[in-house]
Amino acid sequence: MERRHEKYERLLERCKGLAPTPTAVAHPCDQSSLAGALDAAKHGLIAPILVGPAERIKATAAKFDLDLSGWEIVDAAHSHESAAKAVELVRLGRAEALMKGSLHTDELMGAVVRRETGLRTARRISHCFVMDVPHHDTPLMITDAAVNIAPTLAEKVDIVQNAIDLAHALGAQEVRVAILSAMETVNPNVPSTIEAAALCKMADRGQITGAILDGPLALDNAINLSAAQIKKIDSPVAGRANVLVVPDLEAGNMLAKSLTFLAGADAAGIVLGAKVPIILTSRADSVLTRLASCAVAVLVAHARRAHAEKVVS
Repeated sequence: MERRHEKYERLLERCKGLAPTPTAVAHPCDQSSLAGALDAAKHGLIAPILVGPAERIKATAAKFDLDLSGWEIVDAAHSHESAAKAVELVRLGRAEALMKGSLHTDELMGAVVRRETGLRTARRISHCFVMDVPHHDTPLMITDAAVNIAPTLAEKVDIVQNAIDLAHALGAQEVRVAILSAMETVNPNVPSTIEAAALCKMADRGQITGAILDGPLALDNAINLSAAQIKKIDSPVAGRANVLVVPDLEAGNMLAKSLTFLAGADAAGIVLGAKVPIILTSRADSVLTRLASCAVAVLVAHARRAHAEKVVS
């Protein structure tokens, strides 16, 4: 029987030997966010730059006996300024990742998506959960369950490509993407099935690259080989998917939380499509889940750095 968290431990193992990723931590003014950043630093994953009200950060560290020695603090008056200054550190090239502290997600993402001073790229920004599900062979990626509420077909192209690129950065040998719906046949009355079929054809035409796509697939047909065989679905993805693309945020959120609270899974979160990976953690996350989120960001940053060096050479 597989040990719990073994997949996250493998992610952390992949980061060994890599230099810590300079990371701007926006507004780490409570115990969980500050301790999370410092724990990741102790494990050699990130080199944090703490951005926020300096006195509050120091007071939090003193209250919970956290050691700030050696880490830079960039003073900011309030959470909005913390987000803006953290993004600015990325734009200046001083940070290769961004990490959410104790501010609201929309405050941080507001600074990220700002047109003139943010971190936009040509890609749609999207969120991906990297789930460690007990008794499931590989990490299971779910997208998008946190950023795009009701994505269009065009937006789903970027959501899928972001997830594929992430899977490769995490070391997946073959990326198998299931476009989820409530059924495995195309039904004109169910828009998600039509979009699934379109995404698969776009992959056939090279508009989405780096993975095998299939859909529409119901959840059971996507992750359970026996269910796929009973339905006589002949596909290299069905029953073996390692990336699940959901129809909308509500479906993704429910799926991720069902796995967490009913199946004992852990959910590391990452935002993709910006100039750098963005680490989103929850106050309810375990220490290992926080470390796994940082490890995912480190591997993405490393893959981007390697790609940039390859392009230059």
